[in-house]
Amino acid sequence: MNPTATTEGARDSAGPARPEDLAAALLTQEARRDPYPFYARMRREDPVHRSAQGIWYLTRYTDVEAALGDLRLSNDRDRMTRAYTALGGDLKALSRLTDRLGRVMSNTDPPDHARLRKLANRAFTARRVESLRDRVQGIVDGLIDEAVAAGPTMDLVEAVASPLPMAVVCELFGIPDEDLPQVKTWFRRFGRLSEDIDASEAAIEQYEEYLARLVRRRRADPGDDLISALVATQAKDDRLTDSELLSTCFVLITAGDETTTHLVGNGMLSLLRHPAQLARLRADPALARPAVEELARYDTPTQAIVRVVAEDLTIGGRTLREGELAYLFLAATNRDPERFHDPDRLDLTRPGNRPLSFGNGPHFCLGGPLAKLQAEVAVGTLVRRLPHLRLTDEAALDWRPNPLQRRLTALPVTY
Repeated sequence: MNPTATTEGARDSAGPARPEDLAAALLTQEARRDPYPFYARMRREDPVHRSAQGIWYLTRYTDVEAALGDLRLSNDRDRMTRAYTALGGDLKALSRLTDRLGRVMSNTDPPDHARLRKLANRAFTARRVESLRDRVQGIVDGLIDEAVAAGPTMDLVEAVASPLPMAVVCELFGIPDEDLPQVKTWFRRFGRLSEDIDASEAAIEQYEEYLARLVRRRRADPGDDLISALVATQAKDDRLTDSELLSTCFVLITAGDETTTHLVGNGMLSLLRHPAQLARLRADPALARPAVEELARYDTPTQAIVRVVAEDLTIGGRTLREGELAYLFLAATNRDPERFHDPDRLDLTRPGNRPLSFGNGPHFCLGGPLAKLQAEVAVGTLVRRLPHLRLTDEAALDWRPNPLQRRLTALPVTY
C-alpha cells in the first residue's frame, strides 16, 4: 500500500518541503530509516495535514487520542472499501482484503463491534494470557538455544522475534505442531499484501478453509484452547454467525504475529543502541515490564492506523469531510513533547508512561497484552542470557517500505 506516492517527486531538495509535500516525505529512504524527525516536523508545521491525495495525517497526541474514541471516525469495512476504491490504483488492494475477511470486530463500528468484541473478550481473558507465561518462557529459551548452537552470530529477527509469536499463537489456539510449517508459509504471504495481493489473497483463502476445518473439529471434540472457548461462547450467543466466528478466529490468530515481531525486533535494536539503558535492565530484571511499554513508545511497531470519516468533524481547526481517510500516526504521538518529557530519549523508568502504541478507545488492540507478555519474556531473557549481545553491522540495517508499520528486515548480532 502506497498512500502518498503521487507527490514524492515534487520535493525541493534545495530547501524544506512545502506543506503539501509533508506526507510524501514519509516515503523517502531517509524516513524509512528514521521517521521520527519527519513526524516532529509535521507536528510543528501542519499537525492535521491533508496530503495531495486528500488523506488526513494526524500527529499530535491530544488529537489522535480524541480521534481514537470518536465514532465519527469509522472503522467500518464498507465505508473503508468505498474510500479506498475512490482513491484508485494500488489502494484497491486493501478493499479487496477487507471484502475477503468479512465483518469482524476490527472492521466494524458499534453496535456490531461491541457484540463481536464481547465474544473475543470472554475467550481471550487476562488470566488466559498470563497462564501462557511459562510456555512463552520455554519457547524463548528453546529459540535462543537453537540460535546459540548454530554459531556465534544470528539474525535476531529470524531466530527469535519472528518465530516466537507463531509458536505462541499455535499453542493458544491448539494448532497441531505438524501444521506449523504450512501456517508459517501462509503468514509470510499475508505480510506481503502490498507486494503481491494475488498471492496474499490465495493464502488467506487457504487459511480460512484450514480454520473452518479446525472449528468443525473443536465443535465435535472441544479442548483447552482458544478456538474451543470461542465455539463455546458462540453457543451461548445465537446472534453470532459461523462466518463471524471464523473471521474472529482469523483476526485473533493473525493480528498479534506482526506486532509482536516488530516489538521484539525494534525493542532489542533500541536497547543495543542505548547501552546504558541495556545495562540498567540487565542489572534489574524487574524492569522488563515497564521497559516493554517504553520500547513500544520509543519505536512504535504499528506506526499508524486508518479511519474513514463517517460524519464531518473538526480537528485542530481543520474540517475533515465525510468519506475522507484519516491516518492516525501513533508513532508520532508517542514522541509528542506536549505529552512526553524529552520524548526522543529512551528511558526505561519513564514516569507516567501512557503511549498510544496499541491504540485507545473501543478498538484498543485486544492482542496487546499477549504481545507485551511475549516481548517482556523475550527481551528480558535475551538480555539475561546473552550478556555480551551487540550489533554486528549497523550500516546493514533496513526496514520494510511500509509507512504504517515499522519492521526490521534483519537484526544481525553477535553474543
